[in-house]
Amino acid sequence: MKEKLTVCGAGLAGCEAAWQAAERGVPVRLIEMKPNKYTPAHHVPGFAELVCSNSLRSDRTTNAVGLLKEELHRLGSLIMQAAYASRVPAGSALAVDRVEFSNYITDHIKSHPNIEVISQEVTSVDDDGITVIATGPLTSDAMADYIRDTLGCGGLHFFDAAAPIVDAASINMDVAYFGSRYDKGDADYINCPMNREQYDAFYNALVTAREAELKDFDRETQREIQVFEGCMPVEIMARRGYDTLRYGPLKPVGLVDKRTGEEAYAVVQLRKENVAGTMYNLVGFQTHLAFPEQKRVFGMIPGLENAEFLRYGIMHRNTYLNSPGLLGADYSLLARPEVYFAGQMTGVEGYIESAGSGFVAGLSAARAFLGQEKLIFPETTMLGAMAGYVSRGGVGKFVPMNANFGIIEPLGRRVKGGKIAKYEAIAARSLEQIDSIKNIIV
Repeated sequence: MKEKLTVCGAGLAGCEAAWQAAERGVPVRLIEMKPNKYTPAHHVPGFAELVCSNSLRSDRTTNAVGLLKEELHRLGSLIMQAAYASRVPAGSALAVDRVEFSNYITDHIKSHPNIEVISQEVTSVDDDGITVIATGPLTSDAMADYIRDTLGCGGLHFFDAAAPIVDAASINMDVAYFGSRYDKGDADYINCPMNREQYDAFYNALVTAREAELKDFDRETQREIQVFEGCMPVEIMARRGYDTLRYGPLKPVGLVDKRTGEEAYAVVQLRKENVAGTMYNLVGFQTHLAFPEQKRVFGMIPGLENAEFLRYGIMHRNTYLNSPGLLGADYSLLARPEVYFAGQMTGVEGYIESAGSGFVAGLSAARAFLGQEKLIFPETTMLGAMAGYVSRGGVGKFVPMNANFGIIEPLGRRVKGGKIAKYEAIAARSLEQIDSIKNIIV
């Protein structure tokens, strides 16, 4: 439809793209297959459903994703508005109440006068209109076939994993304790300490536990499994070596049990899942273990002996494009510039990164619809650095990438004060440019 800009998919990227276009006066039709049809990982009818974790990670601009969040916040991101409106305590991290987060975005999208929501599955796009494809890492088979065959975009698969959630009331606080690493921020995490004997038993049970059988939709690509480092199942991480978890999610450093005055041999951390604090997720415990095995093995964690699991961990297939050479730095398809992609299928990894790609794709599509000049974000900003990585790739095989300071354009000068001072300078440069871009795109 030439009269409207079409956005396919109402995840974080699709909602951000639709919102940015609509806010600039562009009529948008947002097509989402829920509630008529669900992916294997989604369960609620609302938009922008969070699956893996309720944490949007660090809130500091000396952290790459923290800088990305601040860039989006300054530019008027709907996702960031929702995140701050539904925030739950999590130390220096930005964690949200999943239900409130989704409801905020759903309500704003559905009430926007320039957005028409259509509930149906998308299997192709219009040949003569401007479209943003944000159908997500679990794009339906029909749409994936269309993207691969008709649009000429070869698809890849990797597997993503989500952590379990437990009932807070079922955690044994005679064993577990509240605290944040190095006492930074409020004591928002529940910590389950292990001595060496307990860790030995847990480790041996974890590395020998039975994994869940693959679903039918996953079995076809079983041989293509690629595990993204930032979302690796805990059992696979453990199999890399005895101390891998102790230097990773079970790292005890900086966590002192004030009841004993000592650090444990290993510590499992749990983070609030909702504002009320009735649910907690096991930090870093994305898993593909069978449900009975999760209850048995994770029940060996001190403090979780009688934990009630409100949701077990899951593992599911994700789909992303081999984007370098396919997409431009505005997320447009080079062979068909009227088609844009956004979200994890472009090769950005993470909720905020997906929202960032949605912001750039939605803004770019809106400017094209309005006949305005193309705007490419400079790679001295995190938004621009991600777009640059997606369009060019790195060294070797293209893999999904989180926001990080390694992909942003270097300062070109030395900064005294160490790594933090350098990151502060990078963030200051980025945000100065973001403020200038804001004046252009308002």
